[in-house]
Amino acid sequence: MAAPSSRAVAVGGALLLLVVFAVPTTFLYLTSAPAAAASPSLLLNLKPFGARCATAGARPPLRVFMYDLPRRFHVGMMDASATGFPAWPPSAGGIRRQHSVEYWMMVSLQGGAGGDGLVEEEGREAVRVRDPDAAEAFFVPFFSSLSFNVHGRNMTDPETEADRLLQVELMEILWKSKYWQRSAGRDHVIPMHHPNAFRFLRDMVNASILIVADFGRYTKELASLRKDVVAPYVHVVDSFLKDEPPDPFEARPTLLFFRGRTVRKDEGKIRAKLAKILKGKDGVRFEDSLATGEGIKTSTEGMRSSKFCLHPAGDTPSSCRLFDAIVSHCVPVIVSSRIELPFEDEIDYSEFSLFFSVEEALRPDHLLNQLRQIPKTKWVEMWSKLKNVSHHYEFQNPPVKGDAVNMIWRQVRHKLPAVNLAIHRNRRLKIPDWWG
Repeated sequence: MAAPSSRAVAVGGALLLLVVFAVPTTFLYLTSAPAAAASPSLLLNLKPFGARCATAGARPPLRVFMYDLPRRFHVGMMDASATGFPAWPPSAGGIRRQHSVEYWMMVSLQGGAGGDGLVEEEGREAVRVRDPDAAEAFFVPFFSSLSFNVHGRNMTDPETEADRLLQVELMEILWKSKYWQRSAGRDHVIPMHHPNAFRFLRDMVNASILIVADFGRYTKELASLRKDVVAPYVHVVDSFLKDEPPDPFEARPTLLFFRGRTVRKDEGKIRAKLAKILKGKDGVRFEDSLATGEGIKTSTEGMRSSKFCLHPAGDTPSSCRLFDAIVSHCVPVIVSSRIELPFEDEIDYSEFSLFFSVEEALRPDHLLNQLRQIPKTKWVEMWSKLKNVSHHYEFQNPPVKGDAVNMIWRQVRHKLPAVNLAIHRNRRLKIPDWWG
């Protein structure tokens, strides 16, 4: 048979390219000879190229420079007379504990630096570097949530002036930093977990990576999922470490449990409405309480003996109750139309939680009817998945692979490509955001 002409080869190559770029699938398989179609099991086992490369070697930890701020900005608020870096006091009140993310992020960067300027890397998503020029991100260790709780929580309280002055002094420090100036603070990580934290000057850090509980009291100009990290509350009940009953479904006789304050503001007003619908119903424990020592003890017992734990909005869309339920392996029933959840790019909450809109939850008997229709096998499956993810919500020192503080630092890393894009474009654009 005659050899194909050069023109025929060129035309054939062009047609092949057209076919290649027209294929609407992730993978393309080319063979040198006709072969049987690839089996479905083979196709399912193949991973995208990027995912296969990611497993080839361990990624080094995020390099973080931490500002050396005076103690009054952070641990001095815990104990002004203490020296060194204090442990978090076990007796600290529930409100202070649940918003202590700032403390755990700071303590994760503590430790002696070696000859390479890094703290020990094992088990960490982020390590501290002493040279700011070697840093990928900058951590600002201002305990803004604790400052709100310590220095007068009422705006009319004269003590609240101390909180404002700390924010003023901090901004003066940051503005003088060439590292803040070169990025306008975009690569700076600032904890702001309490909804009233940094309330006086928060607009001045609107470009930074904020560590928040939710977006309930933030404007769209200040906070967004694009740049900020939603972090879990630090749970106040003890983790259920020995949850291994022969029949977990029967070991939890209560169908639905809620214990907390029912008089709340904003979205939290739904709690009082739910109380009228649910109190006194068969299988339901709906109780008013505060986050005090005895109340926390009762909540621990209640969550561990319940199949489902109700999580309505607090003053903002989220509350600590959700994370107490997770570490108690009580399937969360989340009632909120505007909630954002931690680590949701890695964790599918629908596998171990139930979601109801406010309108659905307020229909008489609708919520309880839905819970009663869930088969035992489905509940056990959700309970098992809860146990498997609960370690992601543990705050501890030193940090452990996959725990809450490591997950938060991993989320910070995820934000940096967009941060760097904004920094680089800002350095050369003559007309910022010209397409707008």
